[in-house]
Amino acid sequence: MDTTLTPPLVFVNSDNVISGWSDGAQRLLGWSGDEVVGRPLSTIFDERGFFIGSTGPQDLDAEAVPSPDGGSVLALRGNGRQLLEEQLELTFANADVIGAWDWDIAADRVVADARFAKVFGIDPDSARQGLPLADFAAGVHPDDRARVTAEIKDAIDAGSAFNSEYRILRSDGSLSHVLARGRLVQGKGHRPTRFPGVLFDITARRLAESDAVTNRLRYRSLFETLPDGFCVIKMIWDADGAPVDYEFLEVNSAFVRHTGIADAVGKRMRRDVAAGHEQHWFDIYGRVARTGEPISFENPAEALQDRWYQVQAFPIDEARSDHVAVLFSDISDRRRTEVALKASEAEFRTLSQSMLNHVWTAKPDGELDWFNDRVLAFSGRSAQELAGSGWASIVHPDDLETVAASWSAALAAKKVYQTEFRIRRADGRYRWHLVRAVPVRGDGGEMRRWVGTNTDIDHAKKNEAALADLNATLEERIAERSEELLQSQKALQQSQKMETIGKLTGGVAHDFNNLLQVVAGNLQLLSRDVAGNERAASRVDNALAGVARGAKLASQLLAFGRRQALEPKVINVGRFVKGMDDLLRRSIGEGVDIEVIVAGGLWNTLADPTQVENALLNLAINARDAMDGAGKLTIEVGNAFLDDHYATMHADVSAGQYVILAVSDTGSGMSDDILEQVFEPFFSTKPEGKGTGLGLSMVYGFAKQSNGHVKIYSEEGHGTTVKLYLPREIAEEARETAVHVAGPAVGGTETILVVEDDDEVRTTVVETLADLGYRVLTARDAQSGLAVVESGAAIDVLFTDVVMPGTLKSPDMAKLAKARLPDLVVLFTSGYTENSIVHGGKLDHGVELLSKPYTREALDRRIRHLLANRRQVAQRGQGGQGGAVAAAAERMPLTLLLVEDDFLIRMNTADILREHGHEVIEAGTAAQAISAAQAGRIDLILTDLGLPDMQGGDLAVAVRAIRPEVGVVFATGETSMPPGACPGAVLLVKPYTERSLQQAIEKASVQKPGHRPS
Repeated sequence: MDTTLTPPLVFVNSDNVISGWSDGAQRLLGWSGDEVVGRPLSTIFDERGFFIGSTGPQDLDAEAVPSPDGGSVLALRGNGRQLLEEQLELTFANADVIGAWDWDIAADRVVADARFAKVFGIDPDSARQGLPLADFAAGVHPDDRARVTAEIKDAIDAGSAFNSEYRILRSDGSLSHVLARGRLVQGKGHRPTRFPGVLFDITARRLAESDAVTNRLRYRSLFETLPDGFCVIKMIWDADGAPVDYEFLEVNSAFVRHTGIADAVGKRMRRDVAAGHEQHWFDIYGRVARTGEPISFENPAEALQDRWYQVQAFPIDEARSDHVAVLFSDISDRRRTEVALKASEAEFRTLSQSMLNHVWTAKPDGELDWFNDRVLAFSGRSAQELAGSGWASIVHPDDLETVAASWSAALAAKKVYQTEFRIRRADGRYRWHLVRAVPVRGDGGEMRRWVGTNTDIDHAKKNEAALADLNATLEERIAERSEELLQSQKALQQSQKMETIGKLTGGVAHDFNNLLQVVAGNLQLLSRDVAGNERAASRVDNALAGVARGAKLASQLLAFGRRQALEPKVINVGRFVKGMDDLLRRSIGEGVDIEVIVAGGLWNTLADPTQVENALLNLAINARDAMDGAGKLTIEVGNAFLDDHYATMHADVSAGQYVILAVSDTGSGMSDDILEQVFEPFFSTKPEGKGTGLGLSMVYGFAKQSNGHVKIYSEEGHGTTVKLYLPREIAEEARETAVHVAGPAVGGTETILVVEDDDEVRTTVVETLADLGYRVLTARDAQSGLAVVESGAAIDVLFTDVVMPGTLKSPDMAKLAKARLPDLVVLFTSGYTENSIVHGGKLDHGVELLSKPYTREALDRRIRHLLANRRQVAQRGQGGQGGAVAAAAERMPLTLLLVEDDFLIRMNTADILREHGHEVIEAGTAAQAISAAQAGRIDLILTDLGLPDMQGGDLAVAVRAIRPEVGVVFATGETSMPPGACPGAVLLVKPYTERSLQQAIEKASVQKPGHRPS
């Protein structure tokens, strides 16, 4: 503060720090303002009560008058002077201080400075000499004068400070608001002698307060009359500064109507009103409070009866006050209407897209604005090209004038429009259509749109035009048509028959492969049991050979039924056939002369090399048999183009470029009757015992599954030619060298989840894997398998059948399992495949499939190979929980309470546990188990879930209430823990093996309460 004062005045703020220093103070104490301003008052005032001047202590009197900012003004004077030596003629830079006075009470003489006098309209010279108090009181507003007089009297009577606000009528007629602060000075005998003080101008403050009141009243009026909801909220943040709630500070009358929240002020949204209020509300308001940027948006509020709100939010008060104002309205009805309208529109368009007819819509003025896909596909034009009046471009020129006139008339009358005209197809041809449009009106009868359809009547038109000619040649045409229908019917019947047989053989092969898997698996397990018994081992080997022959038979059935999983590669069939030369000659013998002809510039094809080899071998062997082992076999490989005419005559093939593999013989040939059945499974012209009749069936199925075609030309006595067409492939040939890995199974200790719906197959697989040392978990369908994965069990390999009952398919289950366990190895198995992992006849990329039936060694090699690949990719060492289980295996025998209501299961399980050295207490009911727990100490309870008198989960809780330290194993056919399972409980899935039983016991003993590592 830069203040120039004649009297010695010191200004002190509320912190007792010097904020102002007059010339009089500098003259009295010797310090300049620069030396003392900003320093504590104690700098110039010591503990003895002396003021410290530049030359030493001084004995001065000081009168303090409070100031509006919470500080005070000190007036200094020499101790021997009773009157002010200097009048308070002030020139204040601080506009709030407008004067000072000193009232001699006994003499009733008020001495004041010039500014003080001017405020009251008194001559400054007279004020310096002193005037009666009444002269100054005359300037006080009449309405305040009595109050001020009383307050002066009260201050004198009580000897207290004077602090009064009042109004002054200035000589120019203006009104000022002032604050007068003074202090009574008492003389000897405590008699009041003087009353000095300072006058402050607070007019601006009072006017601002008045304006604020007026504005607040205006704001409140607007606040309460708003039809929209309005509130002021305060954001609540967590320790990390994230918005987690907000408190309502103010709400208007419409707030309750729009939100349904009563008495909101002081409540928190999430804590007191709606705990489930969506987080995005808090995030949006928190961003407004933090950034100071307003926002407008629409959002749903499920926690508030699924209402929708249109919201404007903006910050208020000072920066970062956390206060946000929210103006909002409930737009739920509008949103529901919009949703209903969109749903109706979507339903209309979905229905329109599903129709075979052309469907279009137009605005009330006739401008077309939407077309279904039939219109676009037929015309070859885009919606933009046809919109508006662009539709006229596809109308036949001869029909356009009539069509336009009819459309204009319908628009004017707002009635149904119907006419016939020709519409141009994408290839430039015109077809006749019946075009009809109906007006759609709103609830008030207003036009909303036109909905039209185009129905192809070209055939009807042509039939009408050809009616006379048809009548003239009716008999001939009927005969031709009948023949065409007969041929079409025969082709359809043949196709349906082959499809039906294909499905039948595929299904039979699937079940047959499952049976073979059970037989093969048990034979392989049995082979270990009879090791050393040559006679028994020979019989097992013979049985396994029979399984292999059965597997080959099933493979041929799958090939015909197009259910085999192909692994196609880009191959050059010419190079491939030349590479099979030795194999072919060994297979058909020396009596047959083989000639191989490969055309130049041969195209590549995409096909499964193994199946191409099988197809060629089957064709060559059939040819050899047709020639009775002696004759000429010609194999030709070349390029071929099947045109539209050929494709029309053969409904099962598409026109295009193909690689043809033709096998011709000089055998006996076949009749037409035989040709009609030649591709059917088990049909054969060979004597009984000389063939299965599946060779050509396999070729047929392979061709169809490869998007190819097979054609037989034969004539009795002149031999047969079989042509296999495979689609051309542009890509380069993929030359790979197959590496065949053989050797005995080595097994492992990883955990494998087996998902198989066939109980016998599942049991065999589990025993095979367990015999190889693996830890095995099982599930009977995909949903149960996923539950095992989600239980948190550590799983290394998912081995699952492809074909599985239930709504969740195996590939979907595998995808979900991989998402949960990224390092999981997935291996599919199947007796035949379906479109879940095979598309376009090809095994999906990245899918691993082990076809049934498979050997014990093949299963183990595939698992070890996939696990090795996983380790190589992951580049990490093995880890696990084996240490804890291994340690548990070396612990002392346990006392086990076995609870199982099935006697045979209980007896078998008890024998296994006793063989491992455990003491077993058997119980068939929950009641018996509780009695046993009360009777003596037990270490672990192994209980079934479905007991006759109590659920196993509840029994475990009851036993732990008696024996808190008891470990728990649940043995069940289910694949998940019962609800509320005890902490540390272990799940043992039925049917369990001896190994899985012991592992569960070991794990439960480690995890039971109170367990101490030994």
